[in-house]
Order: sequence, then C-alpha cells, then structure tokens
Amino acid sequence: MLIVPEREIANLMTRKAAFDAVEKVFAAMAAQDAYNFPVVREAIGHEDALYGFKGGFDRAGLTLGLKAGGYWPNNLEKRGLINHQSTVFLFDPDTGKPAAMVGGNLLTALRTAAASSVSIKHLARDNAKVIGMIGAGHQATFQLRAALEQRPFDKVIGWNYHPEMLSNIEKVATEAGVPFEAVDLPGMQEADVIISITSAFAPSLMADHVSPGTHIACMGTDTKGKQEVEAALLARATVFTDEVAQSISIGEAQHAIAEGLIAEADVHQLGAVINGSHPGRSSDDEITLFDGTGVGLQDLAVASAVVDLAVEKGIAIEVDF
Repeated sequence: MLIVPEREIANLMTRKAAFDAVEKVFAAMAAQDAYNFPVVREAIGHEDALYGFKGGFDRAGLTLGLKAGGYWPNNLEKRGLINHQSTVFLFDPDTGKPAAMVGGNLLTALRTAAASSVSIKHLARDNAKVIGMIGAGHQATFQLRAALEQRPFDKVIGWNYHPEMLSNIEKVATEAGVPFEAVDLPGMQEADVIISITSAFAPSLMADHVSPGTHIACMGTDTKGKQEVEAALLARATVFTDEVAQSISIGEAQHAIAEGLIAEADVHQLGAVINGSHPGRSSDDEITLFDGTGVGLQDLAVASAVVDLAVEKGIAIEVDF
C-alpha cells in the first residue's frame, strides 16, 4: 500500500490538475461510467464534530475508495489545526486490496474550488467581469484563486457574516492584481459570477440580490438543513449540480424542492454540459446556479491523481499492509 502524507500534497497537486480531475469525473458521472455511494454524515456528540464517509467507483478511471473525515469546529482555537480534517483511502478495484492512503485536507479544499471553477468555465457568461464572494474563510481563498483563472475578471466584491475576515479574500484579489470592494448583500447585483461558501443554516443571498445573466456557485451546503441562498433563487435559475440525488436531499435544492418551487427534473448534472448532452447556458440573461454538494468521486479523482504524481516523483511511501 502507498501512503502520501498531508505534508506532501502542496508540492504535488496543482489547481490545474485538480480542475482536470474533477471535470473528467463529472463527465464520467453524467455518462454513467462512475457513481457515488450513499453519504454517511453524523454529529458524533463529541467536540461538536460532524464526521462521515463519501465514496464511489469510477469504472472509466478504475478508481475505488472513500474519504473519511469531517468538521471539528474547535480545532483552530484549541489545537491550532484546521477545522476540516479528512483522509482518502483507495482500493484496487480488481482485488479489493488497499492501494493507497492520502492526506485529504488540502485535497478537499482544492477539489471543492475546482468544482466551482468547472461550473464557471461551462456556465458563466464569456464576458463576465465582476466576481462576488459570499464567505471569507479558509475555503473562500481557494475558491477565489481558482475562479480568477476562468475569466478575465476586473473586480472582486465580497460580503461575509464577519466583515473583519474579508481581508482574507482581499489579499487573494490583490495578489492577482484585481481590485477588491466590500459590499452589502444587495451590492451583489453588480456581480456576473457569485460564489457562496459558508456553513450557514439560513439564507444570506436572496433572489433579488442577483441580476439576470449571473452564474452562482453554491458550495457550502452539504448537509440536511444547511442553506446559503433563498429557495426562490433556484426557481429563477437553471439549476445544475454534481449529483442530483445529493442536491435534492442535502444540497441547496432540498429547500426549493420542499417548498414546491422546483422538481427533481429541474436539477441537471453539470457533467451533462461537459459531455455536450445538455446545452448549458442558453442566453446572456439566463441565471445559472451550480449546487456543489461535494461528491466522493471528486475526492477519489484528485487522490488518484496525486498518488500517480507521488509515485512519479518518488515521494510515495510504500508499506506492507
């Protein structure tokens, strides 16, 4: 079995490699060449932590495995560790033997950012110039770096529940040479692309905060009850997702479905746009929304890619398991 420690990931995995891996696996999902297993996600009753498993099998890429991990909200304050902790396990699909164990913390941040940037590539207007960020935590910085590579944005605007954290995304914008402006939520009407990356259980972005032609990537809702945007916004938009079953049960679509504003048939796989079986955006006035719930196959795709890189560079640790 091979081990790729967390400390090695930053020197192995690039944003482009993550983007390519996620785009490819979304396409495989839409072609029914890959599927995710049911998600297990539980409040464990200790340290206020959420813990769970996401897994799947990619027949096209012959990748089988799972990611184990979750969210420990007290880690940073108590231990100086990031709050999201995870590890990816890969198995040989021919024999079932364990093949690799890979540090999943940075990979999770990279694959989540890759998913929203894949949605921007395939759904945002070509002439998008202003990108809006809702959320300014650790993951938001990854989101913004990846998004800025998809269009020639000339302005970043941002809002956060805790305004003092906006400096995190302002720094990313400044490093990219793009001006930054803090706005209130109605100010998001200026944005051509909006990324929402919070862990909220009540909506912040409302339908009237969004202008025609905007593309929204909702990246924070991955649990029953979580919600970042008003359900009425999904009724105004053409809705895409990584996986329909997760979108309607634990993603943003759960609320619009519950309120009868949309039906399951109104939620489309982003992979179908990548494959060309769905036309994607149909006009410059259409609002498109990507409900990024986070699927196990994303984790397996980037972990498999990083294992190949680690072997190539002689970094992978081999153990007799």
